[in-house]
Parts: sequence; C-alpha cells; structure tokens
Amino acid sequence: MTVTPYADGGSKREQVERMFDRISPRYDLLNRLLSLGIDQRWRRRVVRRLRADGVQQLLDVATGTGDLAIMAASAVPRITGEDISAGMLEQGRRKLKEKGLEHQVELVQADGIALPFSDDRFDAVTVAFGVRNFEDLEGGIAEMQRVIRPGGHLHVLEFSKPRRTPFKELFRIYFHHILPFIGRLVSRDPAAYTYLPESVDAFPEGPAFETILKRCGFTAISTRPLTGGIATLYSARK
Repeated sequence: MTVTPYADGGSKREQVERMFDRISPRYDLLNRLLSLGIDQRWRRRVVRRLRADGVQQLLDVATGTGDLAIMAASAVPRITGEDISAGMLEQGRRKLKEKGLEHQVELVQADGIALPFSDDRFDAVTVAFGVRNFEDLEGGIAEMQRVIRPGGHLHVLEFSKPRRTPFKELFRIYFHHILPFIGRLVSRDPAAYTYLPESVDAFPEGPAFETILKRCGFTAISTRPLTGGIATLYSARK
C-alpha cells in the first residue's frame, strides 16, 4: 500500500516535501501539543544510546526542524542533519542559532534515498518518525547502512500501533479522528494530519521492518515498544 499526502500529482517524495514545507512553521507546536511532549522523552532514549556508544559523528536522517539533532548535541561532538524539506530546515537553522549550535550541527537538504555522503562516514545514524515517508523504504535503509562505518549503529524511532485492549481502541480513536482534526485546525493544512495515521497504518512495523533491516545488511537488531506501543525504537548494527 502506498500512501501519499495529496492527490495533486507528483511522486510521494515531492508530495511529502511540499506538505512539510507548508506545515513547517507550526510543526514543533503541533508535535508537543499532539503528543503531550512524550515525543521528547522518546528522543532522549535515543540520545542515551548514542552517549553509551561514544558516538563522535552522527547523521540524523529526516531531521525535520532538528529536534533530535539538537538534543543529541549534549552527547555527540559533530552532527549532520539531513532533510528533504527546505521549510523544515529553515526552522531548524533558526533553532540552532538561538541555541548557539551552528558550529556543532550542520543541516543539509537532501533526499534520504540518495544521501550525499561517502561510505562508512558516520559512527551512527538516527531517524525519528521519518522512515515511513520514504518513497523507497528499503532504498532509504540501504543508504543509511552505506554511510555507517562497520560496527556503527542505526536507531530508528517510528510510530506503531498498540496491540492491547482497550488501549488500542482508544488510541485508534485519537489517532484517526481527534489528532487529524486538531492538526488541520492548527496547521491549516487539509491533508497533513490525515496523512499521518494513514502512513502509520501502511508502515511495515515490528518483524516486517526487522526483515527489511536484515536484508539491508544490519545485524544485532532489537525492537523496543515505547509508551504502550504508540512508538517503537529499532536499533541495529552494521
């Protein structure tokens, strides 16, 4: 199943880029509002992994407005954030300037399935809530594997669907009805927060995603559900 945010033509990559450009000014506000700030707790878990691994060079794919890259600056000396959306990167650069991190964190506009970096360059790659937006999921995972040095790590945070009753029913009501309504109201975008639950439903989570990681050459794969399964942290080694 292929989910695209708009029906106005173009590839999924082009549609996703336009969508994030449009919602970028209100993206951080909506993230905090719709997740009640839990998304930051999930990112801190990733940063603890990076600190424990002694990562020196990090690539944050689909960095958006740089939330994870900025948080990782407390643990990693050199960070590159990549995103397809110029609007999101503009917001990220503003945040970096406010925090005085321009010399530690570099933001680059690029396509996640064609990363402009040499092989084996980074100690670790992270991606938070971005892989489900790839037009070619396996191609994007293979690109991340390519730029990680041998022995380096990949950490993927992605939304998932709770399995336990009644939490799964309550979450589905929120995710498919309340969240899109609030998202449309605040972002003023008619499709962005309808696309979010549709893209999560279409994502090959759990064992299916682990299989993709294995096919792309990753080993030592671990899967950890977070907050009742609302999100999942996948970690692997090259």
